[in-house]
Amino acid sequence: MDRKPAPYALAAAFSLSLCAAAIARADQLSDFAKSMMQQPAAQNALSDADIGAGLKEALARGTRDAINELGRTDGFWNNPRFRIPLPGPVQKLEGMLQGSGMGSQLDALHLSFNRAAEQAVPVAADVFSKAVQKLTLNDVRGILNGPDDAATQYFKRTTSDTLTARFKPIVTKITTKVGLVQQYNGVISSAGPMASMLGDKADPNTYVTQKALDGLFLRVGDEEKAIRTDPAARSSDLLKKVFGSK
Repeated sequence: MDRKPAPYALAAAFSLSLCAAAIARADQLSDFAKSMMQQPAAQNALSDADIGAGLKEALARGTRDAINELGRTDGFWNNPRFRIPLPGPVQKLEGMLQGSGMGSQLDALHLSFNRAAEQAVPVAADVFSKAVQKLTLNDVRGILNGPDDAATQYFKRTTSDTLTARFKPIVTKITTKVGLVQQYNGVISSAGPMASMLGDKADPNTYVTQKALDGLFLRVGDEEKAIRTDPAARSSDLLKKVFGSK
């Protein structure tokens, strides 16, 4: 004679079945979690290609904007932060020269310094582009993980000599055309006996070339810092991905 299982026996069997299913499911979840933890970190990390492309895009943008801003009429002259001052010896004479009616000559000299720098700056585009192309993986990681001006310092190390060699002939051509050197020497000579007290007289072409470089690197540094620290300055998904991961 068949005997039906007691109700408590059915309940116990059903409970055991649920427990077994739960244990199996827990094991599956545990295995899944372990597998996710064991995935290569590179899946979630930036690839070297991403880092390199993002950094090069940032450098290209920063240098382009700096050149476009400074390498145009009034790029230096209309911005007090970048305006090239008169050389030290002339500054020492400025009050006296203004008082003797040479104010217009000083103004013309000052403007000429800045115009020469503005016309020299655009040639930096090609120099910077070649420097970016030469970036190694070590350079890229060093710049990305470095201080806010790491890229700017890289450009200074790798392009200053070339930029000086490219800038100076342009500056010299412009200063020769406007007679800037003669103007400068005339201003110094107007000091008479005081000229000997001014120390070594700066070469105008060398002076303008160096000041143009200083202003350019300062402006590139502004762009680099903005991209690193200001999310709004990251104008592409790649820049957001690379610099937003830091």
